[in-house]
Amino acid sequence: MNPAHRSRPASREIPKIAASAVAGLLCLLAAGCFSFHHEPLRPGRTLAGSSPTTIPAQLLGNVLIVSSKWDGYGPYHFLVDTGSSVALVVSPELAQRYPSKDLPPFDAPPIRVKSSSGGSVFLEAATLRRLQLGSVRFEDVPARIYDCSDLSAQFGMKIDGILGFPLFRDTLLTLDYPHQRIVLRAAGPQFPIPGETIPFNNAGRTPLIPVRIGDRTFNALIDSGSDAALTLNPIGMAPKYAYSPTDGPIVATLSGDRQLLVSRMAEDLHLGGYVIPHPLVDLTDGLSALGGGILKNFTITLDQEHDEVTFDREAVEPVATPSLRSPGVSFKKAAAYWRVVGVIPGSPADAGNVRVGDLVIRINSEPVFQWDLRRYEQLIANEDEATYTFLNGSVETDKRIKIVDVVP
Repeated sequence: MNPAHRSRPASREIPKIAASAVAGLLCLLAAGCFSFHHEPLRPGRTLAGSSPTTIPAQLLGNVLIVSSKWDGYGPYHFLVDTGSSVALVVSPELAQRYPSKDLPPFDAPPIRVKSSSGGSVFLEAATLRRLQLGSVRFEDVPARIYDCSDLSAQFGMKIDGILGFPLFRDTLLTLDYPHQRIVLRAAGPQFPIPGETIPFNNAGRTPLIPVRIGDRTFNALIDSGSDAALTLNPIGMAPKYAYSPTDGPIVATLSGDRQLLVSRMAEDLHLGGYVIPHPLVDLTDGLSALGGGILKNFTITLDQEHDEVTFDREAVEPVATPSLRSPGVSFKKAAAYWRVVGVIPGSPADAGNVRVGDLVIRINSEPVFQWDLRRYEQLIANEDEATYTFLNGSVETDKRIKIVDVVP
């Protein structure tokens, strides 16, 4: 059976674009972590006033998307990915509009990655003259160029780029998930921030922090570009499961498609003084990470100057990671159809004879282009079944497929 199709952090030793699809269905090249080893370049200059700057955001599939416009252009839409060691990834259009007049592209060779169609693409280096988020201006930003059309199709809105962790090296970055906004302040002297502060557990200004499951402490990346709750590398952990690992969704990585293992822990996750009871986990052979499924419960302030992060939560009820629900099928999304890229053995989709390569043109009698990410998430979360219309040549076939709790 197949839970929500999730971003998969992999080794930080190689450049990668992970597949990310929320709501149990999409299989794309997405922002689950852009990671390019030893490339923590930051903007040439960051201009931020003394007052905080608030930029509204949307929370789609546990990922924050911010919008900004400047010079009469835009609005531009960016994913915020603290798991990325690249300052900025931008569309070709944005790179062409704002080339640096004074600096050549930063000295880095193109990076070859797999495309969502199975081919290869190269991410060229560029230097962006200007990027504006509210009143905060970034100048001469090292970037990679990436065609964001797959991301745009996934989220149902035009995506112009990805904002990585090094972009905010000279600012205090607050990800306010509950109020769907980010807040930027100029870096400088510390001032009181409500919540619990945890130091980064490394010397490289990477947001790795110590967390604990039961009596075992390990390092986890704060990865706002992942829509998972907790991605766990179990090596050396001897994890205790309340629900045995089971087949999960198909995800695409540089080394090819992989099927996730998903589970629920028998023990609690401790994030400083906060407790997440029996969290859901995606098991990985890469880096453990805290994704949007947990982060969305907090206001998180990342202070790179002092190598620390502060978690704050207004709500008093326990942080919950709800059951994963899915019909057991993963898709790649296009405007006119969704193509099946993965079916979990034993799932309702498998029982309904859904196969890889099948095309879905309608859901509950409505064309798939009417099903944006948020709406499909609500369907998966709240309904017990859905009708998918499959197209084979000119023949249309309706299949009513149950939506089940993959991991309770």
